[in-house]
Amino acid sequence: MFERLTDTFFNREVMAEYLPSIIEGFFVTVQLAAMVVVTGLVAGLLLALLRSFRWRVANFLIVVFVDVMRALPPLVIIIILYFALPQVGVRFSGLVATWLALSMVLASFAEEIFWAGILAVPKGQWEAARSTGLTRLQTMTWVVLPQAIRMTIPPLTNRTIAVTKGTALGAVVAVGEILYQAQAGYSFSYNPSPLTLGAIAYLILFIPVVWFGRWVETRFAWKR
Repeated sequence: MFERLTDTFFNREVMAEYLPSIIEGFFVTVQLAAMVVVTGLVAGLLLALLRSFRWRVANFLIVVFVDVMRALPPLVIIIILYFALPQVGVRFSGLVATWLALSMVLASFAEEIFWAGILAVPKGQWEAARSTGLTRLQTMTWVVLPQAIRMTIPPLTNRTIAVTKGTALGAVVAVGEILYQAQAGYSFSYNPSPLTLGAIAYLILFIPVVWFGRWVETRFAWKR
């Protein structure tokens, strides 16, 4: 039985044949995840800052965007961008569609987290800063935002990790990331060993990220 399990899921010949493809998919996943993290966090912060000015129309649009993105599964957004938009003349590659979809999802969660951090800063901080002659923008940049970001780092890190694992959804639109390469190897070899390689690749990629997130959560947590 053990030999049968080994031959099915840990076949050395099959693993050796498809290892280069899994490595290629690994780097595509890293690239895609990095793009999602940078774009999503920056967009989320900008939306939170825009919301802090309390312009009624802008706030309404931001809230609608955030609620829709948080409600829709990321896979549905990817399918809309990749399959539906070409019907109206807008075409994205699988990589771009996945990047945009996951970035919008992360931006929606990041905006809410940043906004909660901004609201958590005591009102006295605003008043004290404004009394020294600082403008509203200067107060936000130099006084409020540093405190808000420190408070939001732990939940933001956890949410970022959760969203970036969604890069595997890119396999649906033929993005050559880890899962896509593993599935292709399985289809050609009729052996699930490439899927085992894919699982190992995900562990190699995301276990350090999870450990880093745990360290960040501990490092930046408020002392009690």
